[in-house]
Amino acid sequence: MSHPIQAAHCAPDSAESSLPASLTILFGSAVGVIVTNLFASQTLVGIIGSELHLTPSMNGFISTATLIGYSAGLFLLVPLADMLENRRLVLRMLAIAVAAAVCTALAPGAVSLIIALLVLGAACSAIQILVPVAAAMVSPDHRGKAIGDVMSGLMIGILLSRPIASALADVLGWRTFYWSSALAMFILGSVLAYRLPTRKPQSQQTYPQLIGSLWSLLREEPVLRRRALSASLAMAVFSLFWTAIALRLALPPFALGQAGIALFALAGAGGAVVTPIFGRMGDRGWTVMATLACHILIVLAFGLAAIAGCSDMASPLTLLTLLGLSAVLLDVGVTGDQTLGRREINLLRPEAGSRLNGLFVGQFFIGGAMGSALAGIAWISGGWGLICAIGAVLGICALILDISHVRTGRP
Repeated sequence: MSHPIQAAHCAPDSAESSLPASLTILFGSAVGVIVTNLFASQTLVGIIGSELHLTPSMNGFISTATLIGYSAGLFLLVPLADMLENRRLVLRMLAIAVAAAVCTALAPGAVSLIIALLVLGAACSAIQILVPVAAAMVSPDHRGKAIGDVMSGLMIGILLSRPIASALADVLGWRTFYWSSALAMFILGSVLAYRLPTRKPQSQQTYPQLIGSLWSLLREEPVLRRRALSASLAMAVFSLFWTAIALRLALPPFALGQAGIALFALAGAGGAVVTPIFGRMGDRGWTVMATLACHILIVLAFGLAAIAGCSDMASPLTLLTLLGLSAVLLDVGVTGDQTLGRREINLLRPEAGSRLNGLFVGQFFIGGAMGSALAGIAWISGGWGLICAIGAVLGICALILDISHVRTGRP
């Protein structure tokens, strides 16, 4: 039986001007559902640790296991998409993710849980195969729009993963989240099996050659290095803010509980809705201006967050509203930076698209890890004021990178 979209090989000569609405929704939903697995354990670690009687060090492994697995998948599994047929690869990785989520839900102890989470994180790197597939389905001058549409789903999934996991755990226990995730990914895989087009890679390299080429690609592509550094700074401020914001909201004058903090995260997710706008700006040749705007928004967001979180000159509701606005501005800036960066990366070398995407995402996840680590240190050392100062400085560093690029005229 032939595949319903078997003829669509995502080659340049068959690319459309835009993704059909149904495929846009499918790709956005797919990456949004898959990515929730990466951050849920950070919210659930307290409940898991209590039930399984874990030590603090084991709790630390649980909260980072999916991200460690995901990072490994970016460098070891995503490059396979430049060698193997993409549809089949994505479906196999999703099948492994479903099995890993089931094993996580059934895990009787710390060791089995950590192994299952590592495998789950690695399999979730299928996200970074789906994004290039979506990009390759449209012509280069419309690629930014396609990436922006898909990135909306990704960022919304990241922002909602913690409140969704927390809400399910509060009512039905932490294992319910992983059972629900397994079911959602199974349904997703069933739909993708029918709708995902065939994408045959152009590279004839072997797997060792693909892995060995990662360093060469990084060395030879200045656009990759610059956009990865920019995205790393943006992801660092994103993680810095969202790691510390729950601590700030729990204190006066806000004094929010878990439900209130979850609602705040929902409000912040609204910033991801404008992501496609940045993709369209890139398609129109406004990448430099749009990137500058993203980084200015990041700096403004932390200035507003400092006023809202360190001032007592207004009512708690007014200050909370200002803090919510800062979250939206920050999310707009960060998702815009990533969308514009992905667009440029996906225009470089079609035959190495998945490797370039894996390198790009791997580096900005390093930035995210650094942001989370900085949040803990800064909160203990200087509280919310220091958090905002560091965020603003990182945003200014991104602006300096932009200005340097404009002045030198380099790629």
